[in-house]
Amino acid sequence: MNPSRDDSTAAVSVPQVPDFDLARPIGEGGFGQVWLAINRATGQPRAVKVIPRARVGSRDPAGREVAALARLEAVRRCCHPNLLAIHHVGETSEYLFYVMDLADDLSGQTDLTSPDYRPATLENRLAAGPLPADECERYTKQLLAALACLHEAGMVHRDVKPANCLLLGGELKLGDFGLLTAANLAGSRLGTLPYMPPDGCVDARADVYGAGLVIYEMLMGLGAERFPSLGDRAQEIAKDRRARRLNRLSLRACDPDPGRRFRDAREMLGELTAAENAPVRLRRTGWIALFAGMAMVAVLAMFWLHQNEPASMNFVTEPYEATIYLDGQLLRAPDGNPYRTPCTIRGLSAGNHHVVFEWDTVNDTDDAPAVEHRLDAGVIDFAENRQIIVRLKSR
Repeated sequence: MNPSRDDSTAAVSVPQVPDFDLARPIGEGGFGQVWLAINRATGQPRAVKVIPRARVGSRDPAGREVAALARLEAVRRCCHPNLLAIHHVGETSEYLFYVMDLADDLSGQTDLTSPDYRPATLENRLAAGPLPADECERYTKQLLAALACLHEAGMVHRDVKPANCLLLGGELKLGDFGLLTAANLAGSRLGTLPYMPPDGCVDARADVYGAGLVIYEMLMGLGAERFPSLGDRAQEIAKDRRARRLNRLSLRACDPDPGRRFRDAREMLGELTAAENAPVRLRRTGWIALFAGMAMVAVLAMFWLHQNEPASMNFVTEPYEATIYLDGQLLRAPDGNPYRTPCTIRGLSAGNHHVVFEWDTVNDTDDAPAVEHRLDAGVIDFAENRQIIVRLKSR
């Protein structure tokens, strides 16, 4: 079967590997290219990653990839349904190559050899916008299950990002193991910069950090560089319990202090499962919750800002629909209406600010007075925090 080639392939030097005709490049991975390939014997389409072999005086990306694949193959229990399967590893005098399953087509067509084929990576999927909460939750569980398998085997992926999450048969598969290393080694600071934790750790918490950003991108439809802004998704997130759970999971996973992150993906997955099974204790009357009693405040330091730069702050409350007072002044949107949580407010001055939240509770009878609840979050340093979470504890 002769593979289809589009016009752009003519200018590309096509690698020659045994048993496969390479049709066209469909992605980059680590130190090599991923090609749409056709098996000459069966006519089946596959993805083939091709890495140039080292030249004299150059780096050895192929050798690094081989070492990573050898680590993966040595641990047989890493054959997990959410880890992309590698069917064959081979080499020529010019290249190292290995053969993988081909991702679904982004548009849903079944002919994966079509010139219009685009791989259904999570990165390509998110180009159309954020995912529904149920889909986001399902992919989160699958990603964390794949990472948990690696972490339990004593390995870290080091390049968790949407481009390395492929969709096959509607299931998420984590791929590209070129930076895989043992968790107990003092590994180099490698990866994709926006998904690397600021502390430079190379253990399982680095994968947790990357997974947190992947969850954020699925929820918000924003790039990792926008974390932790809620963008225009604040109200949608507030109205969906699953989305709120995932947002909290992402925030803890991406805490700049590695000691406050999840230790590994297994703990992170366990937290999500426990949150799903927890009883719902918050009830709403009308469109605003009725709450009373003592308040519990959790303030999370969720990113870094330069001292003199304007701050972009997330304000998240449970229940939501709280107004915000900053240094005694009610914060208002450009249209004059008060901001209500959850919301992202940009342009706030960095430094210390006294933050108070206030709820106007609607009563069941029209003649009963409204009950106000105030929660004093104290003085918050906006140069060190990008997210404030407060929660009223019901009686």
